[in-house]
Amino acid sequence: MKKIVVLTTLFMLALVSTSLCQITLKGKVVDAKNGKALVGANVRLIGTSIGIATNNKGEFILNRVPEGTYTLRASYSGYEVSSMKINSSKSDILFRLTATPVNLNQVVVTGTGTHRRLKDSPVPVEVLNGTDLKHAGVTSFEDALLLLNPSFNIRPTAMGSYFTLNGMSNKYILILVDGKKLAGDVSNNTDLSRIDMGRVKRIEILKGAASALYGSDAIAGVINVIMEQPKDPISVQSKTRFGGNSSFTQNASLDLNLGKVTSSTSYQRRQSDGWQLSPYKISADTVIPTRSESSSSFSSNIVNQHFTYSPVKNVNLYLQGSYFDKEVNRPVEAKKSDGGYQYDLTYMDYNIGLGGKYFLDKGAYLSLDLYMDNYEYNKLYTVAQVDGKDTTFRIGDEELTKRQKYYNGNLKGVFRVGDYNKFTVGTEYVDDYMKNPGSLDEPKEIYTLALYAQDEIRLWKNLQILPGFRYVYNEMFKNRFTPKIALMYTWGSFNFRTSYASGFKTPSLQELYYDYENRGAVTVGNPDLEPEKSNYYNINIEYTGKHLNVSFNGYINDIKDVIDKYKVDLTDEDKANNITSRNLYRNLDKARIEGFDISVNSYLGAGFSAAGAYNCVYAADGEGRRLGESVRHAATFRGGWTHEWNKYRLHANINGRIQGSKYIYKQVTNKKTGEITYTDESAPKYQLWNLSTTHTFAPVGNFLFEVNAGIDNIFDWTDDRPNGVNYATLNPGRTFFASLVIRFTK
Repeated sequence: MKKIVVLTTLFMLALVSTSLCQITLKGKVVDAKNGKALVGANVRLIGTSIGIATNNKGEFILNRVPEGTYTLRASYSGYEVSSMKINSSKSDILFRLTATPVNLNQVVVTGTGTHRRLKDSPVPVEVLNGTDLKHAGVTSFEDALLLLNPSFNIRPTAMGSYFTLNGMSNKYILILVDGKKLAGDVSNNTDLSRIDMGRVKRIEILKGAASALYGSDAIAGVINVIMEQPKDPISVQSKTRFGGNSSFTQNASLDLNLGKVTSSTSYQRRQSDGWQLSPYKISADTVIPTRSESSSSFSSNIVNQHFTYSPVKNVNLYLQGSYFDKEVNRPVEAKKSDGGYQYDLTYMDYNIGLGGKYFLDKGAYLSLDLYMDNYEYNKLYTVAQVDGKDTTFRIGDEELTKRQKYYNGNLKGVFRVGDYNKFTVGTEYVDDYMKNPGSLDEPKEIYTLALYAQDEIRLWKNLQILPGFRYVYNEMFKNRFTPKIALMYTWGSFNFRTSYASGFKTPSLQELYYDYENRGAVTVGNPDLEPEKSNYYNINIEYTGKHLNVSFNGYINDIKDVIDKYKVDLTDEDKANNITSRNLYRNLDKARIEGFDISVNSYLGAGFSAAGAYNCVYAADGEGRRLGESVRHAATFRGGWTHEWNKYRLHANINGRIQGSKYIYKQVTNKKTGEITYTDESAPKYQLWNLSTTHTFAPVGNFLFEVNAGIDNIFDWTDDRPNGVNYATLNPGRTFFASLVIRFTK
């Protein structure tokens, strides 16, 4: 009994001691010029997992902070960051943030894998921040890239979105969501509709080979979508949007920040009717009616859940998961060749991730991330399938087309070596799995092990050097080594950057093993393929002023052993089954992509801002023939005006995209001589302009209201040529949209 009393007494004394060793931080974040409260500003203790957002009065409070010496930092989009040293409780903290019309203080992680200020990153990174996305009025990931960055060209299809970056197809582009790969594809097209745009904080774009840091797939570049995390103690938000063709988007979220525990729950519903750009199609050099749609009707749902737990100030653990489903509805075939289909398409994806981070001194840390993703799509039959006298599938039956699984484990350490070195070292395990009942007798699976390292070196304040490498062992292709090096020199308001990076891409399981047929065209996998390899060279010059930022970026990307499809002779079985073409994957000789882009971002005064970017790229294979789907010239423009009255703020925004012709060729084989020729079937040039207005009202208690309204495709341009041609864009013409955001915070 005495032992119990003693232990209880010691436990109570420990609790009292712990409470006495805690501090409380209270304060406010305001605009330095006019003293107005900055609502939603981020206040965080650097090197810990402790942070919060300011409330509707610009106030914040951090309770139960373990005693110690910290750097307290306040940040807000469009403002300079401010920091101060803290070692005891304070209740009168005041951060006065100075507005920066051209914001280059944005923190990015994609360029180096560590947190760096955008203007201080030795590797050039482009950012589409949440404010830009909101003002543009976009609801899909594809629209965001197309409207705000000319380096991308996107062609949405029922089989996912085919898009290019600087002339290179999407199979060379690695897409991440909070650093986790968006795995799974349909015919090498990533399903981008799995990204919940209602939660996007910013999109970071790293162009060029990045295999040393990110492994295979990152030959053309990396897109990292950073999601919002809970900052307010309680935040509930609803956003409802209506647009043309009965398009509807509903976002709802609930965020909780309870100090040591945070929870983020979100849901998105999207749906739209389909449409035809033309009611006709080309058939045997004539035009006939068709029921085929240029864009199919669809509905999709996304549910996301993210938990974090910080048992102590320097440990942060997380558990996350998401679920996605989508159904694409197409016209039902009434008679053969009427443009209808015998089945719809359904998609399903779920992923789970867990891990943690242990913070060391001076920004160093250890992290472990475990992640898996399961993506699959099916045929949903709308016409019964009959084989002889047997019905193999009834109306409403589903048939699995392909299932893909992706497993990833990543252990990483970031260490300070003296005052001028930040060293990163890590190891990664990746496992890819594919099941395709239609063409594979059994599932296929390949694993990859990797060791990577880089050193961020700073010399004489003005010079940064970033060497790094990745060593890879692939189960099928054995050993690979990819080095990189980047340099940056700062002279006044100018940054000069140059880099070299080696890249590689292992053939996908689809390219190795997957045989599939689509409307009479058969594509066959090739297990004898070799990995693709690249050498990327880059130079970047950037000027940064208070009201103006100008950036020039030039690059060359040389690729060897390019994997592409080529036509082979039809088999007797093909002819009996009315197959019109047979294609096989193979390694070609090489390809070269070279080009440059220029971007300008400026504040003109009186609330006016303007930005523009131009991209010029020449992409060709070893024989000098342009790569398919490449666009030589493209430009984007953005103009905005903001004015604030007493309790109301208006932002008007115009976005435009001007794009040259998209090169597409058709391979034709002379049946008598076997000679191969290529005919030009390029898509025409076009331009699209959108107008969006954002109306923000002063908070009413804990509620905030915001209205967004505008016009998509102001000048009503459409590519209304008959079906069967290569469309420049699937835009249906001028449409109107409106949305309402209601947010409750406490």
